[in-house]
Amino acid sequence: MSLEYWYDNDAPSVPLLAAVRRFRSADEEMRRRLGADMRMNGTDLAALRHVIAAERAGHPLTARELAEQLRISTAATAKLITRLTGSGHMARNRHPEDRRAVLLVATERSHRELVARAGPMHEAMFEVARSVPAEAREAVIGFLDAMTALFEEDAHQNRP
Repeated sequence: MSLEYWYDNDAPSVPLLAAVRRFRSADEEMRRRLGADMRMNGTDLAALRHVIAAERAGHPLTARELAEQLRISTAATAKLITRLTGSGHMARNRHPEDRRAVLLVATERSHRELVARAGPMHEAMFEVARSVPAEAREAVIGFLDAMTALFEEDAHQNRP
């Protein structure tokens, strides 16, 4: 059975949508391998990505904020944080302004492992991105942003 079974196979957009599917599948597999290399499941790896992104943005996450971003319960988040602190990938720090709150940070070990394991892939991804002709970049970005908005809108409409 064709993966494009709901498309009109003569439509000129089918190859573009098929390429998106291939990319998403390859991205999921790359993240699965990265998680396996770091002995983490996909949710743990996603949590680490969120924590690092928040740190870089200057707003370290609380456990509640991480739960919201991952769309998992606070109980599941507590277990996840326990796993990641136990493995040395994450640490809990006191909030500088709210003594009751705890902020989550990635450890140096996490940063070293991510650079070692994901660094070469990120460099290769930059090379592929650099190879996109300058005059095509705006169209590619617009297409990907429109697909992202479509997926996000669907997620919000179908949220329980």
